[in-house]
Amino acid sequence: LPVSSSGHLVLLRTLFRLRDVPRLFDVILHGATLLVVFTVFRRRIGELLAALFRFLVRQGRPEDGPRLRLVGVILLATILTGVIGLSIKDIGAENHPKLVSAFFLVSAAFLVFSGRRPTAGGESPRGENRGEAPGPGVKEAIVVGVAQGIGVLPGISRSGATISAALLTGMDRREAGEFSFLLSIPAVLGALILESRKLGELTAAVSPGPLAAGFAAAFITGFLALRLLLGLVRRG
Repeated sequence: LPVSSSGHLVLLRTLFRLRDVPRLFDVILHGATLLVVFTVFRRRIGELLAALFRFLVRQGRPEDGPRLRLVGVILLATILTGVIGLSIKDIGAENHPKLVSAFFLVSAAFLVFSGRRPTAGGESPRGENRGEAPGPGVKEAIVVGVAQGIGVLPGISRSGATISAALLTGMDRREAGEFSFLLSIPAVLGALILESRKLGELTAAVSPGPLAAGFAAAFITGFLALRLLLGLVRRG
């Protein structure tokens, strides 16, 4: 199913004949789903932040190595995402629903292709029980970071593109799902920071009631959707 949050926002705005909705409104809705990611992956995020803190204060532990490696991979992928995303975000695709519909078909084709590729199982992260270097590396950072950058286009599923790209690099399903959503954290935070300067424009166009209702709806449905998606990914 080619699900794209930004693409669906474009289609619903078209159906409701809404105009001049600030981009920050969409970003705040993404912020609600970012809060979902923090909720679902709170333990893993806590481990990464703790390892990073211990590294900065020079009190590292042996188990921090793979976690710091993952932090580095996320930063590398985020840089690639930023370069690509900032380069293509102003092409104005959100103003052309037919183009967005075509991007939905691109997402569908990518999902079908990656779904037919053989991948590792979903029970244990790659390398954890086989003595290999655990977690994604530079190759995975490049491939998945580029996929997330392309996912800026409305109609291209960010999570679908990143999970599919991760599977194509050989990551197992559980690891691919986790990496995809951990990678969304700096991307959405960056978008919030970049768009926050337009807060006055948003408050002039959208009253607090609809803004709160949209945030709550995005959080609730995002939580249910993420739990469902992670289960689907792990089962292949």
